[in-house]
Amino acid sequence: MADLDVLRARFVRTLEGVRSGAGGPDPSPYAANLLARWQEPQRHYHTLAHLTAVLDHVDTLEEYAADADIVRLAAWFHDAVYLPDRSENEERSARLAERALPEAGVAPDRTAEVARLVRLTVTHAPEPGDANGAVLCDADLAILAAPPSAYAAYTAAVREEYHFVPNDAFRAGRSDILRQLLALPSLFHTPRGKREWEATARYNLTAELEMLSL
Repeated sequence: MADLDVLRARFVRTLEGVRSGAGGPDPSPYAANLLARWQEPQRHYHTLAHLTAVLDHVDTLEEYAADADIVRLAAWFHDAVYLPDRSENEERSARLAERALPEAGVAPDRTAEVARLVRLTVTHAPEPGDANGAVLCDADLAILAAPPSAYAAYTAAVREEYHFVPNDAFRAGRSDILRQLLALPSLFHTPRGKREWEATARYNLTAELEMLSL
């Protein structure tokens, strides 16, 4: 179970590290809004546990980021809007960041970078040299390299989020996604991601694809 007080403190530290100048509005209402969003009932995988995992992975990969606090703030917003039956969640999450962060005291250029990173999670395909994008995308997809039991829990939670999709349609759609991922030259973009997660992630994806084809 996620510790809300710990998460709230992490958000406050990150926001204070990103916004320009001293002072600014109280971060607490912004933290409360985001935490409430991440606890909505339609979420089964995209929950506070996922948020915490992404933040932890950003911490692991922070040496590769150009601005780790910007990446952390993008992690907070990247699934802040999430409705499983909608296709524009990333765009709506980015727009939420574009509305909230200037009000919270974040400079326009840094707000724009957070929003860009959130939109990047549509494809998880950062351009070469996009250090912040590489870290966020790797942190978000690190679940693909989880141990077997954790990977199984992830796939079960994803299926629960899409409970309204008939089994045959879900299996076909999920299989297409897995094939697209396996066709990528690399799932991960940071040196550590490539070195430590790539092989395990490909094994997990291949095993899931085989299961879906039974």
